[in-house]
Amino acid sequence: MSIQGTVTPQFAEVRTEFERNFAERGEVGASVHVTLDGEPVVDLWGGVADPATGRLWSEETIVHVWSCTKAATALCAHILASRGELDLNAPVVKYWPEYGANGKDATLVRHVLSHQAGLPAVTTPLPAGAFYDWDLITSTLAAQQPLWEPGTRHGYHGLTFGFLVGEIVRRVTGLSLGRFFEKEVSGPLGLDFWMGLPEDLEPHVAPTIPVDPAQPGVLLPSLFVTALTRPDSVPGLMLLNNGGYMAPGESDSRQAHAAEMGAIGGISNARGLAGMYRPLALHGAYNGVRLVEEAQLPQMSNVAVAGLDEVVLVPTRFALGFQKATDNTHLPPNDREGLLISEEAFGHNGMGGSLGFADPGARISFGYAMNRQGPGLGVNERGQSLVDAVYRALGHRRTGGGTWFR
Repeated sequence: MSIQGTVTPQFAEVRTEFERNFAERGEVGASVHVTLDGEPVVDLWGGVADPATGRLWSEETIVHVWSCTKAATALCAHILASRGELDLNAPVVKYWPEYGANGKDATLVRHVLSHQAGLPAVTTPLPAGAFYDWDLITSTLAAQQPLWEPGTRHGYHGLTFGFLVGEIVRRVTGLSLGRFFEKEVSGPLGLDFWMGLPEDLEPHVAPTIPVDPAQPGVLLPSLFVTALTRPDSVPGLMLLNNGGYMAPGESDSRQAHAAEMGAIGGISNARGLAGMYRPLALHGAYNGVRLVEEAQLPQMSNVAVAGLDEVVLVPTRFALGFQKATDNTHLPPNDREGLLISEEAFGHNGMGGSLGFADPGARISFGYAMNRQGPGLGVNERGQSLVDAVYRALGHRRTGGGTWFR
């Protein structure tokens, strides 16, 4: 497999592991990008972007990064909080009055950011294409009774997070979530990262290669098993009542790419992911672009909730909008994937294995994007091998729990 790009000698092992992903771990097309002290030290891509046509993965290839998008959405909220325009400890109704229906008047903005709002799904049956209608989904969420008392438990708001946080951003700024992100983040930083992809960029998108659950050796996480066997459960409502968005092939449609879905809809690549986190690894600013004041970073990186997740049914750890290191390697094989980074780091992975994060202690940012999904919910062997190689290059060591430290 021909690998393109550059890597500095210190990080040569990252290239080795990237090559092994193609040779031994089933990678089809992918990119990985790492910055240290703001400078690129790894910038690699390779493989096939579209197996149906044979189109190769190029420097310009972009791909659906799924829940990596949540970090972009959370960043928008933190930008507003850093400027004093959004109080993370205020009730959501301060900015979105209609949200207070059905016992949600005491829900705080921080509950929404930390997956404690009790709205990972809605009980009202959604029509086909519902996720492409912002007003429909936000009004449905505003009217929905929470599935647990907000602030008492946490459960991954896998598909609703972007509408909830994004509507708060819209109410504060008057701009749609995708437009605000472009104006404040991707535009100033020059990133290939979109929530709402322009149509002229469609030829650069690598189609998603989903997991075939019928393949031998494929182990479905508890979330999917529960959803399929108990469709009336919270996991079932989340994965089955979304207007068909999770149907095979739907996420690759033009309509899906064009929609602004801040939980799952982002289109980017490794450069875009690492580029978004680069200022956050450097006290909040890079090359004259300040995303947040340095005092905001603890709000983005400190653990807000941890423990058994009501939706994904395994332990998770979250800051306000970002994932934290989580070691689930002690669980059964179908639920073992987590996120093995340092305790100082924060970021977000996407379904099937994409990942972006900042580690301010190590002064690095990291991005990995690929088209072939793994079966799990966390970071699989392909992405984790790259993360591990980066930390080894920095002289870090693994803790007994699997995470990294200096």
